[in-house]
This record gives sequence, structure tokens and C-alpha cells, in this order.
Amino acid sequence: MAGVSGCMKYSMFFFNFLFWLCGCFILGISIWLRVSKDVQHTVQADIPAVNLMIAIGAIIMGLGFFGCCGAIRESRCLLLLFFIGLLLIFILLVTAGILGVVYRSKAEGMLTDTLQKYIPIESQPAEFKTDIENLQTQGKCCGLIKGAQDWGGVVPASCNCTDEPALGCLLYNGTNVYKQPCLQFLTDMMTKHAGIILGVAFGLAVVMLFGLGFSMSLYCQIGRK
Repeated sequence: MAGVSGCMKYSMFFFNFLFWLCGCFILGISIWLRVSKDVQHTVQADIPAVNLMIAIGAIIMGLGFFGCCGAIRESRCLLLLFFIGLLLIFILLVTAGILGVVYRSKAEGMLTDTLQKYIPIESQPAEFKTDIENLQTQGKCCGLIKGAQDWGGVVPASCNCTDEPALGCLLYNGTNVYKQPCLQFLTDMMTKHAGIILGVAFGLAVVMLFGLGFSMSLYCQIGRK
């Protein structure tokens, strides 16, 4: 009977060790984002992306462990678990990528629904209002959806339009403020980074294909021993 290729065996181990390290990194960063007091009060804290990242990191760690043990111990059971788990993640990743492209045009509507509950801004906690003021300064915008009126009271100095007129100003309660609401700035930023995210997802999908090939090849070699 043919033996197990040492090159295939240790290539599989090395691949899964890197896979496990990636899972550790994702899980560690995600937990930090989840418990950090600096981000709990921001808009992003209400989006379930961080919880999803925690789940993904834990799953990747588990799969990496199964793959490493399966390769070193030449366990067909562990390799099969690794293959099935990686295949499911691959299918979910491709599905998420397709949905991301399909619903990319609806990003502004979903973001509007998320931001709507923070209006009026004046009634939100002080930390949240500070974050919005920083966002307004960075994006040269005012308010969240409809502009300065989203504050529901006194408009902060971060809304004051003091730059060149080309940026777009309007007179609100006797003060020149930025005409553009921050919704547009956030939507533009999301659109700008959407291509990068899709590119990373495509790269991960390619890496997963190699992992699927390695695991199934080693699985078959062990079966022929």
C-alpha cells in the first residue's frame, strides 16, 4: 500500500497552523472590540459584525486545531471534520460575497434605518455626541440623515462651515453649517472599502480551496495505507 506523503502531511500541518493563528488573531481583536469601553457607545457597537467576527474566529481556531491534529496523527476522522467545516465556511463566504454585491446598492437604506434611532442626537449620551462631533469634523458634514436639524437643539461648533464655499454650506439658525449630512459621508466610506472587503473575501476563498485540496488528498492517502 502507498504511504502518506511527508511533504503533503507537513504542508497540511503548516497550512492549518497559519489558519489557527488567523483564528486567534480574529478572535482576539473581536473580543477586544466587544469589551472595549472606547467603542461600546459608537454606532458600530449596534451592528452585529463584531459578534459575527467572534464566531468566525472561534470556528477558524477549531478547524485549524482539527486540521493540525488530523495531519500529524494521520486521523481520517479529524481531517474529514476539517474538510466539512472548511467547505461550509467556503460556501457561506461565497454566499456572503454574492449577497454583498447584490445588496451593495441598498447600503444607504440600511444605514439610514440604523441611524434613525439616534435622532435627535441631543438626547443621546455625551460619549455618543462626542463621537458624532468627531465624525462631523472629519467628514465635513452635519447631522446624521437630514442635516443640522437632526441635533434637535443647539448645533455644535463642529457643524460650522468655515472652509471654502465649494464644500456646500447653508444658513441654519443664523449660523453657516455644512449642508451635507454625515449619512452621505458614511455611505461613501462604506462603498470605498467594499471593494477591499470583497477582494479579501475572494483571497480567503482561494486559500480555502487549497486547504480543501490538501485535506482531501491527505485523507485519501491515509485511506490507501
